[in-house]
Amino acid sequence: MYEIVNIKQLADKMVLMDVLAPRVAKYCQPGQFVIIRIDEKGERIPLTICDFNREKNTVTIVFQAVGATTEKMLKLKVGDYFQDFVGPLGTPAEFVDSDIHELKNKKYLFVAGGVGTAPVYPQVKWFNNLGIKADVIIGARNREALILTEEMKEVAGDLYIATDDGSLGEHGRVTDVIKKLVVDEGKSYDICVAIGPMIMMKFVCELTKELNIPTTVSMNPIMIDGTGMCGGCRVSVGDKVKFACVDGPEFDGHLVNFDEAMFRQSIYKEREQKDYAAMCKNIEDHSGGCCSKSLISTHEFVGGC
Repeated sequence: MYEIVNIKQLADKMVLMDVLAPRVAKYCQPGQFVIIRIDEKGERIPLTICDFNREKNTVTIVFQAVGATTEKMLKLKVGDYFQDFVGPLGTPAEFVDSDIHELKNKKYLFVAGGVGTAPVYPQVKWFNNLGIKADVIIGARNREALILTEEMKEVAGDLYIATDDGSLGEHGRVTDVIKKLVVDEGKSYDICVAIGPMIMMKFVCELTKELNIPTTVSMNPIMIDGTGMCGGCRVSVGDKVKFACVDGPEFDGHLVNFDEAMFRQSIYKEREQKDYAAMCKNIEDHSGGCCSKSLISTHEFVGGC
């Protein structure tokens, strides 16, 4: 059992939790993830590690309630427990094992979309702890959907914000900001790391390929066991089939087949809608009301499910 020791509301239906998990906290690195389960009958949910504190033995996760299981997670309180908290899973970000002197001579650009800001944060923080300042772009629908901006300001070099409605920062998408920085202002980047919704990462990679900027993405396919045995999280990278849970979750974004990945991501949507509707009916039967009808896939683990 893994105790929840802190809960913070970040935005509407978007929550941060610190979980007491000594072994995971001891060994995890930026880029890795955990698989959690609320109880013995609970769904296995993959969540990217947002932060960790080795001294306090805690791991920070961020999730957005978009399905039956994550709606249940909203009801958890400090002092409650997760039945399972398995990790660290996946491979650390590639730069973790890179030569520090080489990293200091490279210019990194991190691009975060929505809940993807959560897994971007520990990577930027890792660079900051080494005295390296990376530029960061955060994109969201509106200012209310932005998360961790103050935390990111403390560890990033230059921080840029883009909102679809223009309520904060640049009016537009993250790709608009990339164009402005590189094309209009002449900034140069050696590597881009993009984490967020699949469609966002696809368009970022199309742009960075034109701009000749190598780009890493964190894939969020359907995942079941997290050990490479089920094959559910397979993604096509170039001419090879990879498994996000053991080979990733980070891959060369210019080689990823995003259209195939997005199609596979949607194949359980009907089942998820039925499960969500059943949960809402159960709540209605007991309380006379019903929960939000959000029916987005519950299997995206970039930032949360």
